[in-house]
Amino acid sequence: MNWIILIIAGLFETGFTSCLGKMKTTTGTPLVFWTIGFLVSLTASMLLLMKATQTLPIGTAYAVWTGIGAVGAVVVGILVFKEPATFWRIFFVFTLIASIIGLKFVSSH
Repeated sequence: MNWIILIIAGLFETGFTSCLGKMKTTTGTPLVFWTIGFLVSLTASMLLLMKATQTLPIGTAYAVWTGIGAVGAVVVGILVFKEPATFWRIFFVFTLIASIIGLKFVSSH
């Protein structure tokens, strides 16, 4: 169950980084909404990470959490913010995904 909580925490990390990206390009009321989204996503991500680390090793949980957030940020960057999808970016995203999966398999929990 804590692996599922950790995955959800990583998705919320992607959420708060996406809100950061939108906050750069907005003003006024939309900026307030993106800021609220950032704060809600950040809080949810941290609380879920804290819950997951109650039973998962902290080093593994943190690496998986940041990895999910990093992969999510790159994917959102490519799909939403029109960042380049070069061969090397995609290649290293896949190596990061492989590392996350590897950590899950070698974890003792």
